[in-house]
Amino acid sequence: MMDWAYLFEISLTGLAGGGLYALAALAFVMVYKATRVVNIAIGEILMVGAYLFFTFSASFALPLWLAIPAAVLCCGLLGAVIERTIIRPLLGEPPISVFMVTVGLASVLVGLVEMIWTADQRRLPDFMPTQPIMIGEAFLAPKIFWGAVIAVVFIAVVLLVFRFWRGGVALRATASDQAAAYSMGINVPRVFSLAWVVSAMIAAVSGIIVGSIGGISSSMGVFGLSVLVVVIVGGLDSVLGALIGGLFIGLIEALAGAFLGGEYKLLSTFIMLVIVLMIRPYGLFGTREIERL
Repeated sequence: MMDWAYLFEISLTGLAGGGLYALAALAFVMVYKATRVVNIAIGEILMVGAYLFFTFSASFALPLWLAIPAAVLCCGLLGAVIERTIIRPLLGEPPISVFMVTVGLASVLVGLVEMIWTADQRRLPDFMPTQPIMIGEAFLAPKIFWGAVIAVVFIAVVLLVFRFWRGGVALRATASDQAAAYSMGINVPRVFSLAWVVSAMIAAVSGIIVGSIGGISSSMGVFGLSVLVVVIVGGLDSVLGALIGGLFIGLIEALAGAFLGGEYKLLSTFIMLVIVLMIRPYGLFGTREIERL
């Protein structure tokens, strides 16, 4: 007989984890919408953000209220450097060329992390409440619950800022039609930089949350594989798809891990990816104009 309380608890855990996927997927979609670059290194940028937080909080002993913004801002600077020195010179090149550059970038970032911090796993300082969370009869791990809350709040803030802030309006205009944005006097290259900066900052926040839950290591970039599945399932150019896809994949992973075994979690997401692509090749909420690599 089905234990509905257990199913409810697993589903809540999956949706909470999906919130973290949605946050990282938002970083991915933001770059793609503005620049049409498939940034396969999003998981590694996320990892760098977590290591920067570790350095500022543990090595430099900065207070958490200062260490977190410092890590996020430094990751934003990294995004600007990547866009200006690596991505911008490739404007006009075939999409596959830019895609392969981001694959190489991912390997470079892993190598740098291992050179600077070694490959040993480390724990981030606790900054979230540790009291058990009960929703009805369902127990939710406090770090997962508060991580999801932070992710939801951060997603809402980002969407509101880009809905009403002038820079956000410029980014949305550029994402809709670059030529029209040029004709309206929008500095499109600057918008490209803005997209990479904000994307890297969002990834840093995601990395700090993920690292606080499971620790950090040079293999954190594997998280980016699930994020890639999320954005492909939701649609590479859809913010709504990133949010719904994150919750959907988080739920699928949790159910597969609980009822089939932990080794089936990643397998289940890729099976779901194949099924979705067979039905809607451009994702659940993506547009048909997406170029395929």
